[in-house]
Amino acid sequence: MSSAQDKCPVDHSNASWDALKPLSEAHTRNAGPLSTSRVVSSIPRADDQSNWVYPSEAQFFAAMHRKNHNPDEKDMKTIVPIHNAVNERAWHEILGWEDGRGGSSCGGVKLVSFKGKPKEMTWRARFRTLLGYSAPFDRHDWVVDRCGLKMRYIIDFYSGRSTTGKPGSDLSFFLDVRPAFDNFEGVKMRVERFWSKWLLFRPSSSSSSSGAHGTRGS
Repeated sequence: MSSAQDKCPVDHSNASWDALKPLSEAHTRNAGPLSTSRVVSSIPRADDQSNWVYPSEAQFFAAMHRKNHNPDEKDMKTIVPIHNAVNERAWHEILGWEDGRGGSSCGGVKLVSFKGKPKEMTWRARFRTLLGYSAPFDRHDWVVDRCGLKMRYIIDFYSGRSTTGKPGSDLSFFLDVRPAFDNFEGVKMRVERFWSKWLLFRPSSSSSSSGAHGTRGS
């Protein structure tokens, strides 16, 4: 495996899911019989021709143990796939925002980095809590490269409701994904999404060179 593939995209300085941090081979051995195989994500890297790679069960366990989270080895076969699936969903939502905005002209948008900010609640998440909703259990900021244009996306991760009423029987998640107001492009994308979703207005190709129509809601 190349050195590029040995890296994980998450910045774990404050992430609540810091168990994704790549660890040394010595740390991996400490996890015992857990799998050391890793899954290649569908998320392309901005600095390489490869995709980001998720951690193995052993790496996940070792990182949680190092952070004194008291992990249980038998839970890794469930936790790791769930974590990977949630990140795949986040990327899918970003692609929905990016659809038709020119990224395909240079091979598609790519992920530059993403950073966990679980202690920095967004104004949108705060507003939801005022309405009685549960607070997100994590927040990430993902930076993508669209043909040289850096776009930051804010992702709030929420736990979904159980359809059976039994805790832990059918885990579900809700992701609130949207571009940040860092530049004019981000503001324009948010305004266009608001109009198309709530006011049933979809800009035509003649009125918007970015081709905002056709993107999916988050």
